[in-house]
Amino acid sequence: MEAKVFVIDGKDGYAMATLPPLLRKGDTIGIVTLGSPLPADEINARVQYLQRMGYHVVLGRYVYAENGFLAGSDEERASDLMAMFANKQVKMILPARGGVGVAGILPHLDFQTIRSNPKIVTGYSDITVLLNVLAQYAGLITLQSLLLIDFNQDTPDYNFHQFFSAVSTYRTAWTIQNPPGVPLLGKVKGNAAGPLVGGNLTSFVGTLGTPYEIDTRGKILLLEETHEPVNTVYRYLNHLKLAGKFRDCSGIIMGECTNCQTAYGKSYDDVIHELLVPLGKPLLTNLATAHGMFKAAIPIGARVQLDTLNETLTVLEPTVSRQAQKWL
Repeated sequence: MEAKVFVIDGKDGYAMATLPPLLRKGDTIGIVTLGSPLPADEINARVQYLQRMGYHVVLGRYVYAENGFLAGSDEERASDLMAMFANKQVKMILPARGGVGVAGILPHLDFQTIRSNPKIVTGYSDITVLLNVLAQYAGLITLQSLLLIDFNQDTPDYNFHQFFSAVSTYRTAWTIQNPPGVPLLGKVKGNAAGPLVGGNLTSFVGTLGTPYEIDTRGKILLLEETHEPVNTVYRYLNHLKLAGKFRDCSGIIMGECTNCQTAYGKSYDDVIHELLVPLGKPLLTNLATAHGMFKAAIPIGARVQLDTLNETLTVLEPTVSRQAQKWL
């Protein structure tokens, strides 16, 4: 199937936003494994946690599958995702984990069916490739937020509050805030507005030159990374720069680089200062994201206002529709 980019206001870019119905207690959550496998006992423990929270859960046919570093074939993983979109009872699709391989399912997705059956889709790490593609090709606002692995007693309250505020409350606008004591830092002062795109740096570099590479034209670009030495982070950021992704974006947000080791005396902050600050785009850093202990809920595809003078990030549109009561 040939991917189609929808058109908005006569320009290539994201389709008009399609909002999924909000999630309420008693709703059905579909679990899929779209990248690397997760042991069955971990899947089962976290499913039980969701059930104790008051949700019904359905599992994809291949959710327990293992094929080396992948959870089944590309076609099998894609078929599980499409089955969840086609299931009228499923309100939210929750991937088990990220890992690697999510890009492999993209050619097997039916974006027209997805657009006609909007669901909440959430995740981070390699899942952010899917989140951005769903926003770009189906107009679906998605969330860089929790995965199935995060539904356990050790997850900070901040993460759950961020998540359920995003998926279970209708809000026309709100400000994304870090946990107390963790400041947002405006490195290049200015203002920018546009749809928010981004997620995991390594994953996006892997899609460059494909039909699914990230579109940053007029967008606010968010990036984060984990477990990479800083010289590799520099390489990937420079690759995005050479590919025009920083040239095309309106503003930049750098999330955490979790467990990223200093290399040759250079830190993550050094790379940001030396590579990104000179670009002159409004630049905000230190956003609690994805692989870090604290995870803000980031709506991919939603329009946001980036104000690095006041060090704020404001979401300008709803991420779910009004079709249920808000989560309490």
